[in-house]
Amino acid sequence: MSQATPRIAPLEAPYPPEIQQQFDRIMRGAPPLMLFRVMAGHARAWDKFRAGGLLDPGPLSLRQREIVIDRTCALNRCEYEWGVHVAIFAGPARLTEEDVSATVQGDATSPCWSPAEQALVAAVDALHHRATLDDAEFSALSAHYDEPQILEIMLLCGFYRTVSYLANGLRLPLEDKAARFPQSTPSPRLRGEGWGEGESPRGR
Repeated sequence: MSQATPRIAPLEAPYPPEIQQQFDRIMRGAPPLMLFRVMAGHARAWDKFRAGGLLDPGPLSLRQREIVIDRTCALNRCEYEWGVHVAIFAGPARLTEEDVSATVQGDATSPCWSPAEQALVAAVDALHHRATLDDAEFSALSAHYDEPQILEIMLLCGFYRTVSYLANGLRLPLEDKAARFPQSTPSPRLRGEGWGEGESPRGR
């Protein structure tokens, strides 16, 4: 297969009625993402994947959630999922172009982050690199986030590492409307252009 073709073939339309209903519910009228089309061809994997989603309203703000997701995907060099989330959620989450670039090119000390966000990014980095938090990192996180929020952060890091494995390991082609990793100069695509109102997939 070429790099533009996933290593596991995606479902092609017309989709089985049950799968079409699931796509419609997740995508809200937009065509299904390639990741969903690949996963939906394998019932157990698709069911488990959908059951693990964390995009329902949770203890973190939308901005906090997206910082965790974007940073996790960036650390895993998963441009596919990073780009989907930036295109859909950067605007609603009030992530500036500088914020978005910092999830890829910056770190916890980047000047765009508040003290609470610095602790958040530092925790994401520690979990990615060491799969744990030392006492100082946990204390810094606890100064800004309560127990349900800390658990949510850990769950998000783990789930989006899994998503990164899937997207990278399957060599999913980048979605046309998704953002791209910033180069030396931030690209206008980082402004969240792409899916219009009513077209934003919300299932992941």
